[in-house]
Amino acid sequence: MFGTKNYKADVETNTKDVDFDKNTYQVEFTTTAGKIVLDLWPDVAPLHCRNIIGLVRSGFYNGIIFHRVIDGFVIQAGCPKGTGTGGPGYNVKAEFNKRLHEAGVLSMARTSDPNSAGSQFFLCLGRVPHLDNQYTGFGKTADDASLQAVLKIGKSKTNADDRPLQDQKIEKAEIKVTPK
Repeated sequence: MFGTKNYKADVETNTKDVDFDKNTYQVEFTTTAGKIVLDLWPDVAPLHCRNIIGLVRSGFYNGIIFHRVIDGFVIQAGCPKGTGTGGPGYNVKAEFNKRLHEAGVLSMARTSDPNSAGSQFFLCLGRVPHLDNQYTGFGKTADDASLQAVLKIGKSKTNADDRPLQDQKIEKAEIKVTPK
């Protein structure tokens, strides 16, 4: 189920300075479809926010593809194998919350085990009520340009396995920190 490396120690090292009381954090993905900036929601999902910050700072998402694209539903990335079967070598405990799964929302993918999230995430392409309080939503696109990039990936032509015919990729991932 996992990739070849366990990133837990890297994530812990790369999040020692994270302070959600003093700073706001954004994930910035430079993708083949444009820049996607995501505001994180540590007030409802601090473990997931800390996890993605640590993975981004570890370089985990650089070069990763969106391996699953379902028009009108979600785009999914975060598998180091590019198949939907890999992860960071550890899991993150579910933090279900009352935030709605709507266009631009960042949420964690998982298996049928609620506590099986790791590195795979999805971004919603519209309102998806059956995901509410079943998956951990932990951020949202910061602006319309970011949402448009997400929607552009969502319009990719795919094969029968929902994989884009032309790779849609996260070329570079960074964390932006802003003092409160």
